Amino acid sequence: MKLGNPVREVRTVSRLLTGAEREARSMGDTMAGAEHLLLSALAMPDGSARRAFERVGADPDAFRPAIAAQHAEALMAVGIEPPDDDAPGTAPEEDLPPPRGAFRTTGQAQAAFREAVALAKSVRPSRLVGAHVVVGVAGQEHGTAARALRHMGVDREALAAAAREEVGAPE
Repeated sequence: MKLGNPVREVRTVSRLLTGAEREARSMGDTMAGAEHLLLSALAMPDGSARRAFERVGADPDAFRPAIAAQHAEALMAVGIEPPDDDAPGTAPEEDLPPPRGAFRTTGQAQAAFREAVALAKSVRPSRLVGAHVVVGVAGQEHGTAARALRHMGVDREALAAAAREEVGAPE
């Protein structure tokens, strides 16, 4: 089975991946990771990723600070005091460095995206939405996104189930 309207899907994928890259750059990361992909999904106009978080009683706006907390903890673990400046992800677009070369993501972001697309193809109507990305990211046990969700007190399995409900996918 293919995804629905190809033009709409190209726009959705472009918005999702461009958003992830922008999130990574705004946090000073050179490659988009699963956490950036999830932030991008939370900003998607369909709202399904945000609703999945809300279904489990989690504030989707708390995910970005949870990522910042994970970055700070990682620095402190190696004896580096985290900077006291503005929170990551708040730099205006014009202050960000330009993207370097081809779009690149971490293996975890690639795996989450592949799972999101596979899930989108398995349900009707078959169109990619933010909740599909939530399922892909929530399924990961390790990495910044998983630690940030844990920091928020979010049960990843419950979040994935809520996202599946959001898109009408079977468990």
